[in-house]
Amino acid sequence: MTDAKADIGVFGGSGLYSLLENVTEVKVETPYGSPSDKIAIASLHGKKVAFLPRHAKDHSLPPHKIPYRANLWAMKELGVRKIIGPNAAGSLKADVKPGEFVICDQFVDRTSGRIDTFYDGPITTHVSAADPYCPKMRQIAVKSCADLKIPAKKTGTVVVIQGPRFSTRSESKWFASQGWEVINMTQYPECYLARELQLCYVNISLITDYDVGAEGAPPVNHEEVVRVFNENNDKVKKLIFEMIKAINPTEDCECHHALQNARLG
Repeated sequence: MTDAKADIGVFGGSGLYSLLENVTEVKVETPYGSPSDKIAIASLHGKKVAFLPRHAKDHSLPPHKIPYRANLWAMKELGVRKIIGPNAAGSLKADVKPGEFVICDQFVDRTSGRIDTFYDGPITTHVSAADPYCPKMRQIAVKSCADLKIPAKKTGTVVVIQGPRFSTRSESKWFASQGWEVINMTQYPECYLARELQLCYVNISLITDYDVGAEGAPPVNHEEVVRVFNENNDKVKKLIFEMIKAINPTEDCECHHALQNARLG
């Protein structure tokens, strides 16, 4: 338990808040263990914002070891109702270029073995994932990109693979043949767990490379991903801060009613 409170949550590393003043770090315990790291809370545009590095500050947590349930529960416990989830991602299409952003509206889950629900009983609960990303926050993200003149795709499907390995050429070509645009290792179950907790969640995929299924693409490597991400890190920060300025933390949304008609018995 903690007495700290926040309005908006961001899953991002210390680079996002290192230049902010009066940052307070809090440790939040949850029924699902400890989150990835301590949560940093700072004021920005008159709102309290909670920053949590999903991979931990030292990037010690690979995608399949991230404590997704603890991370989302901790945000909820702080009072957060709106979450921004930026991440590095690969492109499956030639017209989705490295350095661009994709504001995803759908996901395809290709992970395995990840605990992906808060509802193990005794009340059977089926929360719809038909539209997994908050439509209002997606609109804010799209408008903020336009205002900042950041190249961005307004929609896109992200296929989430287990990691930590990258795809084979055959897997990647299969994903691309389905018409999916983005490939990533962390969006599931993060975005769906947010929905189960009736939180608004928006994804911002920063394209760092072409996946190997893209025609003529060389094999992806971690060094190249980090290089492109670092080159575009300033754009990520500007976009997130612009979105925070526009988000109304108390505004009602359909995401806050996700449990309606979701329970049996």
